[in-house]
Amino acid sequence: MTPELSREQLRYLALLSEQYPTVQDVCTEIINLKAILNLPKGTEHFMSDLHGEYEAFTHILHNCSGVIREKVDLAFRNFLTEGQRSEICTLIYYPEQKLKMVKKTCADLDEWYRITLLQLIEIAQLVSSKYTRSKVRKAMPEDFRYIMDELLHTQAHEDDNQRVYHSKIIDTIISIQNADEFIIALTILIKRLAVDRLHIVGDIFDRGPRPDSIMNLLMDHHAVDIQWGNHDILWMGAAAGSEACMATVVKNSVNHKCLDMLESGYGISLRPLTMFARDVYADCETVQQAVHKAIAVMMFKLEGQVIKRHPEYEMDQRLLLHQINFENQTVTVEGQVHPLTTSYFPTIDPKDPYALSPEERDIMDGLAEAFKQSAQLHRHVEFLYAVGNIYKCFNQNLLFHGCIPMEENGAFTTITVNGAQVKGKKLMDVFEKIARQAYFSSDPEEKQSGCDYMYYLWCGKKSPLFGKDKMTTFERMFIADKETHAEPKNAYYNLYNQEEICEKILHEFNLVTSFSHIINGHVPVKAGKGESPVKANGRLIVIDGGFCRAYQKTTGIAGYTLIYNSHGMRIVSHQPFGSIESALEENQDIESHSDFFETQVERVMVMDTDIGNDLSDKIYDLSQLLSAYRTGLLAPRNK
Repeated sequence: MTPELSREQLRYLALLSEQYPTVQDVCTEIINLKAILNLPKGTEHFMSDLHGEYEAFTHILHNCSGVIREKVDLAFRNFLTEGQRSEICTLIYYPEQKLKMVKKTCADLDEWYRITLLQLIEIAQLVSSKYTRSKVRKAMPEDFRYIMDELLHTQAHEDDNQRVYHSKIIDTIISIQNADEFIIALTILIKRLAVDRLHIVGDIFDRGPRPDSIMNLLMDHHAVDIQWGNHDILWMGAAAGSEACMATVVKNSVNHKCLDMLESGYGISLRPLTMFARDVYADCETVQQAVHKAIAVMMFKLEGQVIKRHPEYEMDQRLLLHQINFENQTVTVEGQVHPLTTSYFPTIDPKDPYALSPEERDIMDGLAEAFKQSAQLHRHVEFLYAVGNIYKCFNQNLLFHGCIPMEENGAFTTITVNGAQVKGKKLMDVFEKIARQAYFSSDPEEKQSGCDYMYYLWCGKKSPLFGKDKMTTFERMFIADKETHAEPKNAYYNLYNQEEICEKILHEFNLVTSFSHIINGHVPVKAGKGESPVKANGRLIVIDGGFCRAYQKTTGIAGYTLIYNSHGMRIVSHQPFGSIESALEENQDIESHSDFFETQVERVMVMDTDIGNDLSDKIYDLSQLLSAYRTGLLAPRNK
């Protein structure tokens, strides 16, 4: 008996019947979905804190943190040497470049094509084995879909006619000089199937030379989500119109010598700023130092304006320009007087220290217009909004970049935001809403408030993305005493070693299973000093291991990534990457070490995932539709 359905339920089933108009359509889809539920879950790949390191990111993205090498070894360990297997891997990572090199050195190119195509087909068969044929077909490049489908589903026991048929397909591909294109298409398919979903746990921008190029790669990825880091939110704030964020973006780019990215990548000219700095800051030894000082002073003024507008930020201790004693060349920081390394600040008016000078105002107006007009920047920022969040719950894991602000006693910190007191999950939800309003709101007051909060999320005292009590940029630039440079971390970073604290956080986000984890970035793991990325008895994993070259002396490695497949979770540590050129010429891969820290007793299936939950819901709806057809509540339609 079909349970009595409400009017809304019948209306929904009627809409569903448009997609599945006959009894057989419904039955076929239920069979298909139930089969998918019993397949192994797809592989998830987690990366964080990329910080513009384009070449290292590109290589790890292409080798899927070693997954490709594992598949090649599995297929050919008993048949090919290590050097030959490395050659195949490099071809998969960089097909266009490798093909050009092969053509210059290969004596019998047709034979190389034949062998290589057969090898790539075998690897593609291996990585596609845990997906439905339909999903594999959809992942294939459209131009080669029919041919690939034929070749990938050959069987070992085929008769002679079938073997000749498949051999002739390969012969034809080579004879009509289409082998290069087909090889490239196969490598795309292999990489597409090796990783089902990519998670970027924050901080794509700043420090490294090409975050813009990383964004272009991510926009081409088949399935990616991003948890915003404080460096990402800074650029998003700049694109939204926050002048404090714009000045900080420029200062960071100057400081890390990434001007080509800013000017060529995003079309933001620094010429007026450079000319101004060269004329005004004659105390600096180089033009680069002058530009850095000029934009830093503008930044301190603009962020001071934000802080003064918002006493609820509780950041008044960061208002330092009015604490400068120009006669004594000192500054008072939190009640302590410190000598300055320089007191030459010609644009600071002691009577109104946070006001831009007329010349600075002109420069800032020009920069604001350049940020507003940068089509590439807005293309990237809109993508960050489209696939990004402050946090994400996915397959029973909680992903966020920084921290959940906490007190020393383990309580969630309460913060007043727009007049409301929020903490824990609610705090994260409120900040995400505000971050979206900053960019998309048409209300001027709401937009201005949102832009100010983007600055707060970048470096605010209780920001979940920053996770520290203060950012000591002024002290590091102008005070020699290194004790003033310290940036105390939020209590979260001590507490997250405790399993019960991690479980409390997971429960706050409604994740209550025994195999739920927190996956975190932001604070580099000092692996060289014995620190482990796996904390709280496996409940929390920190995957910031030092992608950024500036951190690698501290971390001792060049980054962590995380792989979560149907067999369990493993952390992968990477050594510094040489260059794409050396990878091509010498078949060099990133030296990586992989450790399973959680192995599933039973293989994780699609039914155990978020996608499985969605499919189960759909199966239930289809079962209701099938019952409605069979009991006469709805009439099947003729196709």
